[in-house]
Amino acid sequence: MLFATTPASFAALRCIHSPVCRRNFWGWLNAVFNKVDYDRIKAVGPDRAASEWLLRCGASVRYKGFDKWQKDYNHLPTGPLEKFRIEGIDATESCIMFKGFDYLDDLEHVEEIKFQRCIYIQDECLERLCGIGNLQKSLQWLEIISCGNVTDRGIITLHHLKNLRYLFLSDLPGIEEKEKTLQLLATALPTCEIKVDL
Repeated sequence: MLFATTPASFAALRCIHSPVCRRNFWGWLNAVFNKVDYDRIKAVGPDRAASEWLLRCGASVRYKGFDKWQKDYNHLPTGPLEKFRIEGIDATESCIMFKGFDYLDDLEHVEEIKFQRCIYIQDECLERLCGIGNLQKSLQWLEIISCGNVTDRGIITLHHLKNLRYLFLSDLPGIEEKEKTLQLLATALPTCEIKVDL
């Protein structure tokens, strides 16, 4: 019989509708979206490649000299690539994760980053971000909101961002030593306005 029904085939059908299987599928797909394509970075430059990665993962970008946020992957600007330098990143509810952070290495103009409700942002991501020399020089504005995997360890690494002028931290349940962590940051970043709603 060509289409015989067996207990195994019914189990496979149940798995398709299982929340666990769906989570595994989306986790796998998000990991694929975050895979770094080094040949693409060489071919189109770091800003274009990072834009493609960020938009593919659901984030948006703002380019230097432009007020509008670019949200649609299919409407990425064309023209001279050197004209479009990323100045702002809004990763609200995006699926960016640690493995994609290599895209940020050669960005020279990023002044603003917002991580809000990013389920894959964790301490290692912040440590990686703070270890990028170009971002240590250019980043001035950072918001980390409702990222449940961020702990004191990740927040403390922000002290490497010496040019940071504004930091907003909100709804971060992983921060257990709030006063100590904030005191360390305030001491390390005396010119930074730190606002918290923890």
